Amino acid sequence: MKFVAFLRNVNLGQPGSPTRAQLESAFLQAGASEAASFMSNGTLVFSVPRSRLARGTAKRACEILSHVCGLKEPVFVSGLTHLAQLVAEDPFAQFAASAISERCMSFFEPKAAARLRPPLESERKDCLIFRIRDGEALSITRTIGGKTGYPTPVLEKTLNSPVTTRSWTTIVRLVKRHA
Repeated sequence: MKFVAFLRNVNLGQPGSPTRAQLESAFLQAGASEAASFMSNGTLVFSVPRSRLARGTAKRACEILSHVCGLKEPVFVSGLTHLAQLVAEDPFAQFAASAISERCMSFFEPKAAARLRPPLESERKDCLIFRIRDGEALSITRTIGGKTGYPTPVLEKTLNSPVTTRSWTTIVRLVKRHA
């Protein structure tokens, strides 16, 4: 079964971040049968035989990376099949393309949002988080006064918990390549 690991604040090869080889090797050492980094932002597709092993494998990989390169950031896991279903659903279809700057998907610990109900909007009205489920949030951003919104700080402040965000185009490309 294929899963996707989304590591927070990772830029492969930069100080405090692993190299591509270190990232892939950590997941293989942690028990994944396959591991393929996707882009340089800490996104990785990996395989484990059963879904209940995915989060533990990712956690062990982060422990390995902590020793190898000093990585201290959390990892969030999503099933590749789930992401493919979201892409097929086209959850952003309700928004006119001309009204948004970016479409985003954010990841966080599911328990952090137990009482949170969308929509959430930033004070500047430059970020609208319209769906929150099971440790994931979908959002759109707008450019207002020359500045474009971003969901990570809005969610981290609201949840009081770490969040990582990817562009929806990254999710679509990931699904196209690996699903």
